Amino acid sequence: MAVNFFSLGTNSSEFSTKKTSNNLFQAIVIFSVISLLIMSLSRIGLSLWQAERVSDAQGWGYILLQGLRVDFASLCWLWGIAALGTVVFAGEHLVGRVWLMILRVWLTLGLWVVVFLEASSPSFIAEYGFRPNRLYVEYLVYPKEVLSMLWAGRKGELILSTLITVGTLWGGWWLSGKLTQYIRFPRWYWRPVLAVIVIAISVLGARSSLGHRPLNPSLVAFSDDPLVNSLVLNSSFSLLFAISQMNNEEDASKVYGKLADAKVIDIVRRESGRPLSAFTSSTIPTLSFNQASYTGKPKNLVIILQESLGARFVGSLGGLPLTPNIDELSQQGWFFENLYATGTRSVRGIEAITTGFTPTPARAVVKLGKSQTGFFTIADLLKQHGYTTQFIYGGESHFDNMRSFFLGNGFTDIVDQGDYKDPAFVASWGVSDEDLLFRADEEFSRMHKEGKPFFSLVFSSSNHDPYEFPDDRIELYEQPQYTMHNAVKYADYAVGEFFKKAKKSDYWKDTLFLVVADHDSRVGGAALVPVSRFRIPGLILGDGIDAKRDPRVVSQIDMSPTLISLLGISDSYPMLGRDLTKMPDSWPGRAMMQYDKNFGLLEGDKMTILQPELPPESVTYDFVTEKLTPTTLNEPQAEAALGWALWGSLAYNKMLYRRANSEAKPTLSDMATTEVSR
Repeated sequence: MAVNFFSLGTNSSEFSTKKTSNNLFQAIVIFSVISLLIMSLSRIGLSLWQAERVSDAQGWGYILLQGLRVDFASLCWLWGIAALGTVVFAGEHLVGRVWLMILRVWLTLGLWVVVFLEASSPSFIAEYGFRPNRLYVEYLVYPKEVLSMLWAGRKGELILSTLITVGTLWGGWWLSGKLTQYIRFPRWYWRPVLAVIVIAISVLGARSSLGHRPLNPSLVAFSDDPLVNSLVLNSSFSLLFAISQMNNEEDASKVYGKLADAKVIDIVRRESGRPLSAFTSSTIPTLSFNQASYTGKPKNLVIILQESLGARFVGSLGGLPLTPNIDELSQQGWFFENLYATGTRSVRGIEAITTGFTPTPARAVVKLGKSQTGFFTIADLLKQHGYTTQFIYGGESHFDNMRSFFLGNGFTDIVDQGDYKDPAFVASWGVSDEDLLFRADEEFSRMHKEGKPFFSLVFSSSNHDPYEFPDDRIELYEQPQYTMHNAVKYADYAVGEFFKKAKKSDYWKDTLFLVVADHDSRVGGAALVPVSRFRIPGLILGDGIDAKRDPRVVSQIDMSPTLISLLGISDSYPMLGRDLTKMPDSWPGRAMMQYDKNFGLLEGDKMTILQPELPPESVTYDFVTEKLTPTTLNEPQAEAALGWALWGSLAYNKMLYRRANSEAKPTLSDMATTEVSR
């Protein structure tokens, strides 16, 4: 016999005279259904409005199906705690009556948020091309300017939003009152059971995933059209996710100190090594035209980004004998002996390699809101030159928001874990590196046959804790099998097997390859910046690339300008890294490193380190002993370090890092500043 939790009530006998009574969750369920209908109808309406773009992305089924997933997760976030509070507090006692009043307010305001955001979405999309995001919140900081702007140009929408607000609040309050009358309360011994059920549904529903990360916009991104991707979401989810990400956008000037914006721009222009006359844009301060060194037919580009491969694991860099294949390849191309990562996370390496952007104390731009579209990447630049652009990964491409960032900034094709048929080995982080690189070889052969130049970023994952890889591929360096050192050796094996195939392929003679690490593994140490743990391998290979070992200090941000030059692409871009084909052997080099909140600028063996709310410190770095020795403050270098450290935050916050012909809407604060300057 089934048990009805709500019939086992303790209500007073007066309820027996009522025609109807409500169960404990009826109000929350009905408000959830209403919210779900509003979100779904809004999504359908917006999709019909943008039908051409949705059809081009072949996204009708995906948008509707994944949209329901996002909506259910949103409802779990919105009403989950309210449901738990109702189980715990609801009753005929004083606390219960107070809770029912709180619940009515919660339901009414929650419904209003859903309705208001969906109603305002068409106007926001028309202006910015996305659902409400962080800009929606930023405008709330300027209520006078916003209201003035709306009253001047959008009176109808302002009046309509007022009517919607009044109508929703009144209707929500009336309906919540009806639904919280005459409630049947379960007996006390059923409440723990209900609480466990509510918690389980809310947590699992809100996560909407059993993977490494809960539901996020990147997880449901599927198109290179940012608007179409945003239609999968609802506006409440889109806005709240953007707000959560704003906490990660720390301004470097609050950490290291301030400089005038003009001073910062002057510093980074000078330190870029380009003549000041090369910078001609007033709206994109670092935009400069760069002439390629190579003048032949533009080549394909493949970047193989190796997970966690520090120099200490590379035999040809003085490390452990774990990379015999890379060591052999290092004698066949341009090998960098003193290449330094900009940070300690994969997204920081992706940021530096694909965008040439300088590191900041905030999270990498891959994960931040303002850079999800319109941000400069080499994929976007090469796409304008007719290249097919692609990201190949063995795991889930939504991890670390990669999928969303790439699709919004020039990548047109993504291959990830779900696209591999019968992989040889699947680990916690995806298919093995040999599966990854064999699939890459197939993709390159296919694209080469199509006749268009291509750019592909291939990101490995086998050298990642828990270090899983197939049996019987390598002679183990140590026991047991699944260790960091063995995983490095396996990753090197996969690279070696790939290049055996690539050298026999039709695309080899037309393709430039960069093998580079994203960062070292588990960077740590007592130094303010453990320089040696930022050192990584970097190797440029391809037909026509002379074999040489380069001892100069170089940074990940120098890789993209150098590659573009070697491809034969002459164009304007905002990157400040050096084209190493044009730098003399006598140049001592420069690298910058972000270690948590510490920023280091290394020029030759001289380094200045910035720390939060402390004066800068200068040191000398010994490349042999890998020790830092304090020295007298190098004031010119300290100023340069501060300029570099502040530039990233300035460029990100004011959306200054883009191509010349890309569109970027100024924020309201920018417009306000313009008005003041007049």
